[in-house]
Amino acid sequence: MRYSIVRVATLVVAALWFAGASVSYAQTQTPTPAPTPENSSPAAEAQRQTSQPLNNAPIWREVRSGAPQVTTVRGRETNILIQPQGETWRALRVPVVFWGGMLFALSILGLAVFYLIRGPLDVPPEEKRDGRLIERFAPMDRYAHWLMAITWVTLAITGIILSLGKSVLLPLIGYTLFSWLAILAKNLHNFVGPILIVAIPFLAFRFVRDNGIGADDVKWFLNLKGYFKGHEHPSGRFNAGEKVVFWIVLVILSTLLLVSGLVLVFPNFDQTRYTMQAANVVHMVAAYIAIALALVHIYLGTIGMIDAYRAMRYGYVDESWARHHHLRWYEEVVAGRARQKFADPSALPPGAAEVGTRPARTRPA
Repeated sequence: MRYSIVRVATLVVAALWFAGASVSYAQTQTPTPAPTPENSSPAAEAQRQTSQPLNNAPIWREVRSGAPQVTTVRGRETNILIQPQGETWRALRVPVVFWGGMLFALSILGLAVFYLIRGPLDVPPEEKRDGRLIERFAPMDRYAHWLMAITWVTLAITGIILSLGKSVLLPLIGYTLFSWLAILAKNLHNFVGPILIVAIPFLAFRFVRDNGIGADDVKWFLNLKGYFKGHEHPSGRFNAGEKVVFWIVLVILSTLLLVSGLVLVFPNFDQTRYTMQAANVVHMVAAYIAIALALVHIYLGTIGMIDAYRAMRYGYVDESWARHHHLRWYEEVVAGRARQKFADPSALPPGAAEVGTRPARTRPA
């Protein structure tokens, strides 16, 4: 008897639920009638709120229609209360940030594993270091490089914090510390970014003449495995990998980052919201690709290759380093056809003489 009562009560509740759901569905599918004096009057609105409480469908359909609305603010798009494309932009940002973060993490992990397995690249022990130094980078070359490097790394770090910090850092350091870090990152990113207006053309002008593409660059890539084993293909002042960084990271991607960043930082250019949304997606995609490529360049320019950092810090490399890593350029220096020359030992700046004093390192067995 008690079981029958429970079954009957359950069926009654289910029937009432289905009936209510059917009525609600029918109401949502009922098209909004065109505005008329009868259904748009205050009395009609009051009646609708009585029969269909909280039914704001007519208002929202009108708002989302794209028809000009009433606003006290004057300017471009100020009479568009809701932009439907914004939902597309919000949905697109999720996979871009996720795969961009994965690319960043895999780049870091890959370089760490490579360093543990291979160690830093160096001149083989059988190639004696002669002690003679060549001026590889003039002072203006180094100024242009360090202006770009400091600006670029600052933007990369702050950009990673702003895009991935909420998912990665917030659970680790908490809301208070992350809020301060995010505010600092945002301001640094916005105020440092415009420096690229000067840094990009300055660096490109200094190095463009030595970054032409030729047959040796194709052969260098075909022999990429030999590069990491100490038997790289002869190259000019810059090898093919460095030229990829120059043309793709500096000329193409950094220019895209600069232009899209200016669109985002300066909305007073009178651009539309859709323009800023497109610029945001382009900015993120370009940033993640550029950061992944730049990580390889930074690795080889610091801990990944012996004396590469000292070359950019002091401007000089020893003769055996130049002969091993950039044979074509070394031959031009010896023949007197290159702009770079052997250094006068009496004119060396402090610290530069130490470049050629260390013996070649041997890799642990």
